[in-house]
Amino acid sequence: MFGIDLIDAAFLPAATVALFAGVLSFLSPCVLPVVPPYLAYMTGISVNGLKSGERSAVPAALMFVLGLSTVFLVMGFAASAFGRMFLEYQLWLARIAGVMVIVMGLHFLHVFRIPLLDQEARLDTGDQGGSSLGAYVLGLAFAFGWTPCIGPQLGMILGLAATEAELGRGTGLLAVYALGLGIPFLLSAIFINRAMGLMNRIKPYLRTIERIMGALLVAVGLMLLSGRMADLSYWMLETFPFLATLG
Repeated sequence: MFGIDLIDAAFLPAATVALFAGVLSFLSPCVLPVVPPYLAYMTGISVNGLKSGERSAVPAALMFVLGLSTVFLVMGFAASAFGRMFLEYQLWLARIAGVMVIVMGLHFLHVFRIPLLDQEARLDTGDQGGSSLGAYVLGLAFAFGWTPCIGPQLGMILGLAATEAELGRGTGLLAVYALGLGIPFLLSAIFINRAMGLMNRIKPYLRTIERIMGALLVAVGLMLLSGRMADLSYWMLETFPFLATLG
């Protein structure tokens, strides 16, 4: 129809959602406030030293992003492999994922609260600040330890990955999510003073950002339940024809 098959088309909205979810995860109330101290710890200096340019936080931030991306890629591969094992039950997997995503969206919209998702299981990485290895390990710990906090967003993407027919596509969704979460970390390290000023201006709107995430989760959950992800794919291809060349 557009020079791209249905599976390719279905990947487009899922990847868009994954990228948007990654950015919103970075802006979430449990991630954004800890970015400056994390960058300082990974670099081995104080926050004030970071602001004065005493040492660049970019190498440490890059290793941190590589660490969390490693975990997300493994999760994406595992979710895709699980989905392939139960390929004949893809419809039911999508519906189950849809219900779970809607429930997590309602949590973010404060219709009700799920105590587990309000917790932060931060892992102790030891005294490894100021080294590339320490930054990489901290990235691994972040991906595992913050799962209760960013779990709704991550769970949504894992649900989408489980409904993909190809391992590469499911893993790719988690890679896109890692980009959405990791690129703001890198930009914060590169433009540290501007980033910290922007973070302070964003903090009063964290509750609004949380509700936007909730609305996104509910919308994606409803599409998974109704099987309308493909319809969204074709709408995107009709609206943005250049996307057809990516297939």
